Amino acid sequence: MAEKMIREIVLDTETTGLTPRDGDRIVEIGGIELINHLPTGKIFHKHINPQRDIPEESTRVHGITNEMVKDAPLFVHIVEEFLEFIDEAPLIIHNASFDMGFLNAELDRLCRPMLEMSRAIDTLKMARQKFPGSPASLDALCRRFNIDLSVRTTHGAWIDAELLAKVYLELIGGRQVSFQFQADGQKEAATIEFKDILNLQKAFRPSRQYKLSDAEKQAHEEFLKGIKNSLWEEFYT
Repeated sequence: MAEKMIREIVLDTETTGLTPRDGDRIVEIGGIELINHLPTGKIFHKHINPQRDIPEESTRVHGITNEMVKDAPLFVHIVEEFLEFIDEAPLIIHNASFDMGFLNAELDRLCRPMLEMSRAIDTLKMARQKFPGSPASLDALCRRFNIDLSVRTTHGAWIDAELLAKVYLELIGGRQVSFQFQADGQKEAATIEFKDILNLQKAFRPSRQYKLSDAEKQAHEEFLKGIKNSLWEEFYT
């Protein structure tokens, strides 16, 4: 039976502040598609004009300035593409209530159906359950799993989504995967454990049929006669 395809979206947002109720808005969305927990190279990455100023304290966190988003599209202009990208897939998010709250505030502003919280898989909760009492920030988890943080000078949505995808694979205890993406979002490399390569070979390589010649059959029979007290003689003769 063929393995069922599992599609998931690793998602992160950056915002002007901490609370959509206070008028804070999304300024960046980053998403990575996983199929059966492996990155496909398909991504969603947009800077968004929040239609308000970005406070300096927020810029210090994510590095996004007013100048960077002044000509960016509004959320209304990217909402269809975003919803098409996530489709009905589970959403892998670190501290899901934060990002889901902002996404739903944007959707509600456009009178669009909001995302069900039940579809979010919160890696923060996963980490706290797996490592109770230990730091569970994205940075801390990257250090725990020896994931390179050198590319992360600020909390960008795209960078954080890429790091979170690696953390998520470690948290679920699945395949040890290392992957990198080029600047255009295409998958540059993916390496899988040897056991997974074997599984892929079984899935995609057709079985080979070998026909023995009469001479080969005779040689095999002569070889077997020379083996004394064999298991096949004990059980099958």
